[in-house]
Amino acid sequence: MHPSSAVTAIPPAPSDLALAHFEASLRFETDCADVHDALVAAGRADFVLLDVRSPALYAAGHVPGAVNLPHGKIIASKLAQYAPDTLFVTYCAGPHCNGATRGAIRLARLGRPVKVMAGGIMGWLDEGFALAKSTAPDRELTLPNDLPARA
Repeated sequence: MHPSSAVTAIPPAPSDLALAHFEASLRFETDCADVHDALVAAGRADFVLLDVRSPALYAAGHVPGAVNLPHGKIIASKLAQYAPDTLFVTYCAGPHCNGATRGAIRLARLGRPVKVMAGGIMGWLDEGFALAKSTAPDRELTLPNDLPARA
């Protein structure tokens, strides 16, 4: 009998528990390919993509269609133009950065639906997707055409 590896030393979860776990994880995050498909390929998004990095980093390169709102500045008054059920998707520099999580926490504390785009800018670039650049360091939050305005 061969000794177990670190992979098999703890047995896998039963399929029903694994299904619940993996489905639940997608309630909290999305990936760069799905964001790209919605924003760039389809040209229509049913969410607001928030770049939670600094205005200078945003200006240097950001995901096309994203708006800049640094995670430390996410407050209710900055979100007032969005309907309460608007889904926000946050991203930052990448897996080495916790800004997207910090932004998601602030949004959740405000009662807003939120997901994190796994991988951030690094994941976006790893997928081969292009960044947009901005001459203005701050892009004002605006409502994408396909999202309903707050009543």
